[in-house]
Amino acid sequence: MRFSFIHAADLHIDSPLAGLGLKDKAVAERFAQAGRRAVEALVAETIASEAAFLIVAGDVFDGDWKDVGTGLFFVRAIGALHRAGIPVYIVKGNHDADSVMSRDLPYPDTVHVFPSGKAATLELEAHRVALHGRSFPHRLTGDFVQTYPARRDGWLNIGVLHTSLDGRPGHDGYAPCSVDDLRRFGYDYWALGHIHAAEIVSRDPWIVFPGNLQGRSVRETGPKGAMRVTVEDGRVIEATPLALDGARWAHLDIDVGGLVDEAAVVARIEAALTEAFDAADNRPLAARATLRGATPLHDHLIARRETLQDDLRAMGFGLAEDCWIEQLKVRTTAPPHPRPSSPDLDAIDIDAMLRAAATDPDFAASLERLATEIEDKLPKDLRDQWRKADTLATISDDARALLAGLLAGAPT
Repeated sequence: MRFSFIHAADLHIDSPLAGLGLKDKAVAERFAQAGRRAVEALVAETIASEAAFLIVAGDVFDGDWKDVGTGLFFVRAIGALHRAGIPVYIVKGNHDADSVMSRDLPYPDTVHVFPSGKAATLELEAHRVALHGRSFPHRLTGDFVQTYPARRDGWLNIGVLHTSLDGRPGHDGYAPCSVDDLRRFGYDYWALGHIHAAEIVSRDPWIVFPGNLQGRSVRETGPKGAMRVTVEDGRVIEATPLALDGARWAHLDIDVGGLVDEAAVVARIEAALTEAFDAADNRPLAARATLRGATPLHDHLIARRETLQDDLRAMGFGLAEDCWIEQLKVRTTAPPHPRPSSPDLDAIDIDAMLRAAATDPDFAASLERLATEIEDKLPKDLRDQWRKADTLATISDDARALLAGLLAGAPT
């Protein structure tokens, strides 16, 4: 007997896409429906592939709804699965835990939400599948997996769990456990959620994160979606990623080393952006471009960053209505030989000006407060890597390049 099922997680319906709204409201509005389009694509794929069932391993919602429309959208979407006779199995995660949500939804009887009081087993007799799972009662961080039941002999055993596993960058520790902890249950497949990067952690047994359904910021780049899991003669034989996202994020790391005029830099960015948009397969694309390499344009690019960023956004709209430069970052360096000379630049000792500013008590205090505010807003894993001294040094270097670029103009 051969069949397939779909494993999804972290739908985060109506979660805003970060980094768009403050920059261009029109762009944000066009991207805003990406999460819902991804859910509709998930439902359509489940039906088209004639999947035996759908698993959603936590965080259907991003939190309590701002309005009932969020909940009604999901009920309407999975109503299509009900009419197709495809059951849905859901655990609640840390974002939509019982304690977080102020109301429940009247799901059709083919939608099964695992209880939060204790782990339970739900059987799908037609395919001899036993699904074991437990919803989050609240945003817990303690022991959780130990409450799952023993495997059912003679059945395909699937564990549905929202967990950080043994930890991943950018994710807090929810229902922490190890791969060995999961292996001890003897289940055939662990359908995990919470980690937003797709990963097949193990194939013996299968331990799988499908990633989130829709990327929400430039930290979540590339295709997003779910897993199609194929079962043959009672054994899982393959887990195949499905790209179902309604919009895509990309980080373009562009080497402009050795380039000596701005037109060449723009051409290189345009080529990278075009390639990323083509790879997005007609989805809306939001891309961050980071320029690297040693170039005599370093000061000029620092001084012109905001204007150049606006020009690149206009260029993106020339490619497609929904092709957006989220941000331009300049991480180039000046070449080792002396900077070009100009009368204005030679008349000013920029390094002396910066040293004077750095020793000004008010300026130093303001810079310290700003750096502390940035540090406080960072996710925990990035905060651990934060080096305030390095950041302040970078600010100083950029300030020097900015002044030099403004005074010198473009290299000739």
